[in-house]
Formats: sequence, structure tokens, C-alpha cells
Amino acid sequence: MPGTDRALERASSQIRSAGEDPPLVSEVVRFFDEDTFTASYIVRDPATTRCAVIDPVLGYDPASGRTSTGKADEIVARVEREGWHVEWILETHAHADHLSAAPHIQKRLGGTIGIGAHITEVQHIFAKLFNLEAGFSSDGSEFGHLFDDGEQFRIGEMPVTCLHVPGHTPACMAYVIGDAAFVGDTLFMPDYGTARADFPGGDAATLFRSIRRLLALPPDTRVFLCHDYKAPGRDIFVTETTIAAQHRHNIHVHDGVTEEDFVAMRTKRDADLDLPRLILPSVQVNIRAGHLPPAESNGTRYLKIPIDKV
Repeated sequence: MPGTDRALERASSQIRSAGEDPPLVSEVVRFFDEDTFTASYIVRDPATTRCAVIDPVLGYDPASGRTSTGKADEIVARVEREGWHVEWILETHAHADHLSAAPHIQKRLGGTIGIGAHITEVQHIFAKLFNLEAGFSSDGSEFGHLFDDGEQFRIGEMPVTCLHVPGHTPACMAYVIGDAAFVGDTLFMPDYGTARADFPGGDAATLFRSIRRLLALPPDTRVFLCHDYKAPGRDIFVTETTIAAQHRHNIHVHDGVTEEDFVAMRTKRDADLDLPRLILPSVQVNIRAGHLPPAESNGTRYLKIPIDKV
């Protein structure tokens, strides 16, 4: 990005200050949904009982059209057991591989649902594809808060800096919370690489620049990912790494890889990828902040499947 990247400067300064004793992030609790290979998190402020939930998963069976809250209820149970208080439910982007359980978490535990301000671009794209009802606004009002690049807020006393990292989708947001960065789908584990960039509004060159922006964070920054797929030769799911490890070992964007190299690799790789199994139901729900479509005249909610369009 041209000129001084003040948002990145603020995030980096925040991470460096986290080296003080006690650390600004003392506990990150992971929940992993093997059905969608998705990691959700609780991030707790060590100085208070305040916390945030990041990228919670709502179960969905496409064969029956039934939803389930089992994974989200694991989060609820942990928060209630510990006596924590949810201030925020943070979405890194409008996911294409799972339905968001943000409304369920909010109903049970409270908190404001937040996402990047560019979600309106994603809403416009998919409102047209699905020919959504006239009452759907595409202005982001389904969410409680839309974060701008560089915006800062707190979870309890713990500082958070928001970084806009588009490329996978136009609305992707990384949250730097204390000494850790929650980067959504932008990066995977170093042995697996990076997110695809072929969804509507995605762009490989933009993704590369967003990744290089993240890699400008301090080397010891803890990086928490939204997915893991067990790279060949690895037997366990892992969703935590560091900026330093990404620099050295990421198979797609390690130091020395140029933007031209990355775009060529990503374009070729994406052309051979199947669409996510739950992309059609997921996007319809997630652009609504996880709310299901309104019930029709018979009291039933429906999801649409566009024919010969995707």
C-alpha cells in the first residue's frame, strides 16, 4: 500500500507491547469442526472476564436441510463454565464453507456481531446471484458493527486492531488482538499455503498484497487460522503458527516468491479446485450475519439453488 500504513504500524506496536509481563493475550481457546475443517475461537482478556468469539460454526446437513448447534454449544458451555462475558462475535469474512452460528451465540451469550465494512460488496454480488427478497438491504445493517481498515477497539482492556486483507473475498478482515492475529482464510499453515482467490470479488494479486501486509507484522506474532486440511504427511489438525514461520516455510508465499509467481500459481491451482460443498447455503446465510432467510407465507424458510449459474 502506498505511503505509511498507519493501521499496520498500530497493529505492530500493539504486538510489540504484548511482550510485557503479563502478556496481553493469555488464553485462546480453539474449537474445531472436522465436518468443515473450520477453527473457531474464544479470545479472553486476561485482566477481566471479557472475551470475543471468532468464526463460530452452525452445523448444516444439505441432504435434509437441517441445522444443528452442537459445535456452537461447545463454545457456549465453555463461556458459561468459566463465567466469561462475550462482548464481540467477530467474523473474518462471509464464509463459503460453513454457516455462521453468530446469531445463536448472540442469543445465548450476548455480544455484538462484527465484520469488515466491505461486506456490502459481497452482499451486492450475492444478492443479485440469489435474487434475494426486496427487503434485503445490501448495506451491512444485518451486522451490529462494520469495521474499517485500521479501526481499533477493545475486548475488556485488550486492544484490537482491524486490518482489511482482501483477495480471498473483498471483505476479508484480520483482527490483531493483543499479541495474536486472527487471519481467517487469507493464510493456511505453512505446509498448506494460502486461500483460493477465484470466488466472486476475489483476486490473486490483491491476495498476495494482503498477505505481504500481514507478513510485515512482528515475526513472533501468533497467527490463528480459520481452517486446516492436514497437509500431506501431517496427521493432526493445526491452526496456530507464527509470522516468522510463514516467512520461512509457507509453500506459496515464503520470502522470495514474487507477486507474478504467486498469481500464476494461484490462478492455475484455483482452476482445478472444486467449489466448497456448502457454498450455496453458506453464502446466503452469512451475508445476513448468520440469520436464516425470512419465512415465506407457509412459515417455512428456504435456501435457493441457482441452476447453471455457479
